[in-house]
Amino acid sequence: MRLRSFLHSVVVAVALMQAGTVIAQADYPSKPIRMIVPFAAGGSTDVIARLLSEKLTEAIGKPAIIENRPGAGSTVGVDVVAKSAPDGYTLAITANSAIAPGPLMRSSMPYDPINDLAHIALIGTFTNGFVVPAASPYKTMREFIEAARANPGKISYASAGIGTSGWLSGELLKRRANIDMVHVPYKGSGPAAIDLVAGRLDGMFESLVNATPNVRAGKSRLIAVGSAKRSRFYADVPTIAEIVPGVVGAPWFGFAAPAKTPVPILQRLERDITGVLRASDLRSKLEDIGMEPSGAGSVETLAHIHAENALWGPIIKALNVKVE
Repeated sequence: MRLRSFLHSVVVAVALMQAGTVIAQADYPSKPIRMIVPFAAGGSTDVIARLLSEKLTEAIGKPAIIENRPGAGSTVGVDVVAKSAPDGYTLAITANSAIAPGPLMRSSMPYDPINDLAHIALIGTFTNGFVVPAASPYKTMREFIEAARANPGKISYASAGIGTSGWLSGELLKRRANIDMVHVPYKGSGPAAIDLVAGRLDGMFESLVNATPNVRAGKSRLIAVGSAKRSRFYADVPTIAEIVPGVVGAPWFGFAAPAKTPVPILQRLERDITGVLRASDLRSKLEDIGMEPSGAGSVETLAHIHAENALWGPIIKALNVKVE
């Protein structure tokens, strides 16, 4: 009888727990949601997050509160989310540095980018452009490549540092175009842009957001973009892939939750997040700061992550690069 009573108590307890879970899911969200931004306040990612926070608050009916947790190439903030309670109340703004291909360049990671997170949506991408000084003799990307091929080891290109998307794009270009360029790494794109404008560099990969002011001021010239298709802001500028197939460069941003978040909650989040990302007013605001909005859901986002690792993994392995 005691055993039967014990088993009955267990069954009742499990049933109550399941009922409580169902009620909690049905009532979701019943309190504010934390949006962890793994970058410092004031940057482009923070601006994107605040635009999304406003619209998501309207969509879900509860405040989406931003919390900046920068550090270690955005892995600190994402780790907070990966280890949070899987209840849908803590979300991460994710990026290539913390998910793909960034982790391939690290000797260790505090979380598994695929298995410890549920990737909900793809916010969009920031296209890298290839710029040269205004006085450069190279008017097109084809001319630049031909010069590099004719002068191995003499043409320079800069990036914001080893491990950045600009550096990866440069290394991909070297391999696909069969050219030998000298990489000049900087601690950020700002110092590199100063030297480029001054004519001390032959070219550099730079985010269109950062490159545009100098391009519009006539201090540098944009000769190619790294997106899959031409930028609507520079429709007359070809993609690098039009000249050298397969060469791209577009850092991306997404939304993720802890991996064991209940499916109904993930579905609700996916519906609301992709809904606001597809709204014309938000898309216009994101485009105004240089982003190519996406709004793709969970399946497409995970496919994008795998594609990023497949593209950059061989290059990272060949160079045996490690960043901490």
